[in-house]
Amino acid sequence: MLGGRTRAKVPTSGVRTGFHGSGFWLDLNIDLCDFGHLSCPGGSPPPHRAAGAQRPLQKPWHSQQLCSVQLSATQEGHLLPPCHHSAHSLRGWGPETGHSPLCPELSQLGRRLVGRKAPEPKAPAPVNSIPGLPAPAPRRHRGPIQTMGIKTALPAAELGIYSLVLSGGLAFAARGLLEASQDGAHRKAFQESVRPGWEYIGRKMDVADFEWVMWFTSFRNVILFALCGHVLFAKLCTMVAPQLRSWVYAVYGILAVGATMGPWYLLLLLGHCVGLYVVSLLGQPWLCLGLGLASLASFKMDPLISWQSGFVTGTFDLQEVLFQGGSGFTVLRCTSFALESCAHPGRRYSLADLLRYNFYLPFFFFGPIMTFDCFHEQVSQAEPVRPEGELWRIRAQAGLSVVTIVAMDIFFHFFYILTIPSDLKFANRLPDSALAGLAYANLVYDWVKAAVLFGVVNTVARLDHLDPPRAPKCITALYVFGETHFDRGINDWLCKYVYDHIGGAHSAVIPELVASVATFAVTTLWLGPCDIVYLWSVLNCFGLNFELWVQKLAEHKPLAQIEASLSEQMSRRARAAFGAVNFWAIIMYNLVSLNSLEFTELVARRLLLTGFPWTTLAVLFVTYCGVQLVKERERVLALEEEPGLDKEKPE
Repeated sequence: MLGGRTRAKVPTSGVRTGFHGSGFWLDLNIDLCDFGHLSCPGGSPPPHRAAGAQRPLQKPWHSQQLCSVQLSATQEGHLLPPCHHSAHSLRGWGPETGHSPLCPELSQLGRRLVGRKAPEPKAPAPVNSIPGLPAPAPRRHRGPIQTMGIKTALPAAELGIYSLVLSGGLAFAARGLLEASQDGAHRKAFQESVRPGWEYIGRKMDVADFEWVMWFTSFRNVILFALCGHVLFAKLCTMVAPQLRSWVYAVYGILAVGATMGPWYLLLLLGHCVGLYVVSLLGQPWLCLGLGLASLASFKMDPLISWQSGFVTGTFDLQEVLFQGGSGFTVLRCTSFALESCAHPGRRYSLADLLRYNFYLPFFFFGPIMTFDCFHEQVSQAEPVRPEGELWRIRAQAGLSVVTIVAMDIFFHFFYILTIPSDLKFANRLPDSALAGLAYANLVYDWVKAAVLFGVVNTVARLDHLDPPRAPKCITALYVFGETHFDRGINDWLCKYVYDHIGGAHSAVIPELVASVATFAVTTLWLGPCDIVYLWSVLNCFGLNFELWVQKLAEHKPLAQIEASLSEQMSRRARAAFGAVNFWAIIMYNLVSLNSLEFTELVARRLLLTGFPWTTLAVLFVTYCGVQLVKERERVLALEEEPGLDKEKPE
């Protein structure tokens, strides 16, 4: 999404240039970062599944196996908008192939990465399996070294030291940012984006991200009114005629879009919907995907984008954001519909099914995007029944979103993390620790913004008996490119229709390279082609493939022998050291799109050149401590999910 600043000028459908991190306070709670866990019934899989079919649980420990006779991070895949798809799901579009019903989501049109799946032993689809739904996940046999990588525990005292070092490092960086924010509050360069806030205590507020400000000031009442109206009519319909609720969703969505953007814009989108529906009748997936990409390009490149934007009635602050969001997601949803129609020719989906799918208001402008099979299965339930405790989880999700919004409002009165990077002279005067914290905080804020948006939208969707995708995984818990994404929905869409279709098992170097390049090419189109997006795509595509190259290299002598000769705990420490380096590669590669190339160069120069070796080693050690704590959390979760594994007690 566009931010309200002059940094990386990217089309609104692209990289969120205005998101600049915040929130050390959020990331100390490493796994509280995942808003989505509140919505999962106890013991049930995360809401990445399609209705009526559970998606195999993701195993966070896959990414730990950096070198278990393979030094690599075995991970579940994402490419560009990293796709969280099941490592066990079958791939393909044809009726004979099982799909992982991914329920994607969008974080305001933004940038997202794709990752790689761990190679899986190919399992035949079970007899009587239903096309389009995932086959039961095969039980993977783990060798001794693999098991070591999953369950290895470190001494409690060592983990305590890591916690103290990480907390101290974040506190020290936050102190430097707080002092810098106070010193720069009255700078002339800050006048546009640091405005009066809590004047009674003399605090100004960072308002550099215009989208965040618009959502919670001038457009707050409009958004609440539209969503409350949707919930009210949906509830009445569910009580009176539940079999018609999908029609109520569609009619209300069409009326809301027409009232917001004008009838001509509505007709424009209907034209794209009809075009892709007609092509879907031919039953050719390549033709559907080609027309879908052509339609997407028409909203991303001139002169067609300028012509089509003229269909919007009136002008208002969020017009460009809503235009790009509604148009882009409409094309992706219609493409998903067309591809699913080709995959299941016997089901005979109608144009009415497409319209009900596309004009579901909570998902229309900002996502998340659920693939058609996932949405259709859930919304077609004649008598939807809530799981036990679901209403409590919905209330908790809504409450957490409100608390996060309030916390971010407080945060912006003390930390001007969105404004400081725009003044390179001022940023260059920051201490090394504060500059590293500023870079990290920018990515955290991008995640927070996506998590709040998805939290609000998903709350409404759950009231409608849908099971939408979770919020993206917190940046603090990411240390492999294969799990890096800011939008599970876009990530899942790309993996299902592009990445997995081309890459297969994601274990061979050349097919993986072709699959990742193709996926990042589609993502570049989604974000809006420009120099910054090209650079971002190349860097993240390289990072994703480099992990596979390291994995392949580590499978051979002498690295495999070295890994096998280490104790289990030393092996985990070695993997965490690689993870710390990878963590900063992820930050730097994505900072290019969130801020500017100039700010990224400044951070890289200070941390790697002028600050070498002490600043470099200090930052990497603090990061190493954080990666070890994340690994410990993943170890605990893996043991909870795998009762067959004996829990090792720390020394």
